[in-house]
Order: sequence, then C-alpha cells, then structure tokens
Amino acid sequence: MTTLTRRRFLTISAAAVALPAQAATVPMANWSGIALGAPASLQIAGLTTEQASPVFTKIEEELSRLEQVFSLYKNGSELSRLNSNGILKAPSPDMLAVLSLAGAIHAATNGAFDPTVQPLWQKSVGMKSPNSTTGWQHLRFDSSAVTFAAPNGAQMGLTLNGIAQGYVTDQIAAVLHDAGLRDVLVDMGEVLAKGSPAPGRDWNVGIAAPEGQVVERLTLSDRALATSAPFVPNAGGQMTGPHILPPTPRHKVQQTLVSISAPTAVLADGLSTACCLLNASQINQALSQFPDTRIVVRQELS
Repeated sequence: MTTLTRRRFLTISAAAVALPAQAATVPMANWSGIALGAPASLQIAGLTTEQASPVFTKIEEELSRLEQVFSLYKNGSELSRLNSNGILKAPSPDMLAVLSLAGAIHAATNGAFDPTVQPLWQKSVGMKSPNSTTGWQHLRFDSSAVTFAAPNGAQMGLTLNGIAQGYVTDQIAAVLHDAGLRDVLVDMGEVLAKGSPAPGRDWNVGIAAPEGQVVERLTLSDRALATSAPFVPNAGGQMTGPHILPPTPRHKVQQTLVSISAPTAVLADGLSTACCLLNASQINQALSQFPDTRIVVRQELS
C-alpha cells in the first residue's frame, strides 16, 4: 500500500472543501502542495501569491521538518524509527505533544482512539506481523524516550494518521501567525480558519461525504474542522473499509461520517477519528471532556 493511498483514507473522509468568500478588493494568495503524503492547501487574504512567496518557502520548510517527525513511511522519521526499533530516544516536543493529546483522547473515548493499531493495519493489507499486539497501555513516553513495553516481547507499531495531520495544520497556522498573517485558511488534511477573507466576512467551508457530495455548509473563524469516515469508495466507486480500525473486539464502527469543530485542528482531528467508533451518547460524553468542541455532522451506521 502506498503512502498516498494510506493517507487518503483520512483525507478523503475529511474532505472539508474550502469555499472562500473573496471580495474583489482583497487579494488572495494560494498555495498547494503535499503534507504527510496527501494534498494540502492554504489561502492568505491580503497578499498576492507573489508577495507570499517567502512565506510559502517557510511553510514548505516546516512541512519538511514535520515529515521527519510524523511520517509513517519516510525512512529516518521519528515514527519510523520508533516502529523499527521499539524505542525512540529524545523525542521531539512535537512528538510528545501529539502523544500527550492522544493519551487524553484515548482516556476520554474509553480506548476507542488507540494509535497502536498499526499491526492491525499491517494485517489488513496482508503484511505478516507474528507475535504482535496492540494497546495504548503498553506505550511509554517522556522527554527521554518513547518505548513499546508489550508483554512477552510482542511487537508493536504506532500510526498517528488519525491525529498528526491536525497537528500539522495547527503548526502551519502558527508559522503564518509568526509571520504577522492573521487572515488565513489552512488545510493540511484538516481545516483551520483564522480571521476572515474580507472585512465583515467569515471563511465558508463545505463538508463533503466520501462519495463527494457536500452535506453541510458553514462559516468558520478562529475555529478548526475535521471530518472522518471509516468507509470510502475505491476507483470503481465501491465502498471499502473500514479504514478506521476498532482497536479491540469491544469497539466497532458506529458512524459513517463524523465532523467535529474545535479550537484546534489536532483536537478536532483526533476526536473525529475516535467518534466513528462511538454511539451518540458516548460521543457526547467524550466531547464534554474537551471545552468548546462540538459535533457539526454525524451520520450513524444503519
């Protein structure tokens, strides 16, 4: 399975299509590229694309840096080294920040969010993984190291595809903020809107289902939006999946589409992923533990 295909499970299911409201008097700089193996874009109100060129260079440098932390497939990334060696010494602050939030979401969702499902992914694509196990409780991390501590020497693996793209979105927004840019729309797999595209207007965003149709439109300002769907169409239009894997037999897919709005993209991302494995009551309970988070769209599995 290629990097792009793997990432597209979340990118397609998180198809929040930016529909910026542009005023003719306000220039708009546009950038597009790749983030963690999937298409990414951003828009900056008040600059032309030419004026924003130095900023785009900084964005690409930051994306390259974050790839070296979170890429599941890039040789030498922090995540790849952890999965290969079972230990990552001196993890970056980025890695520790994502793992800390992942642990909080794991607890809030009664274990539904569990990035140690990587061996289940490997099994689903025919990769043999003998003597492997899952379980967030077997992961240890602090500033000195991240380690797998599975019993009986069992192998483990970590995937951060359900949360890292949200973190990348937030970090790119931070780079723009540090450059003095306050009116931006960032989509690095999840969407974060800051400021406005023109005076008196918010960013307009559409939430698309896996089949491509827009199911909800809303405005965003200083908010993030993440959407996840466990079933996505293949090239022939047939639905495949689930691509959000239940970490234990007691978990199961319960939603076909979940869209979460939150103060940060990383939080919206992790929660939208986890909530696909929760019922309505469990979703409400999980969101109650994170202030200012809310459901935008939820489609229950029939």
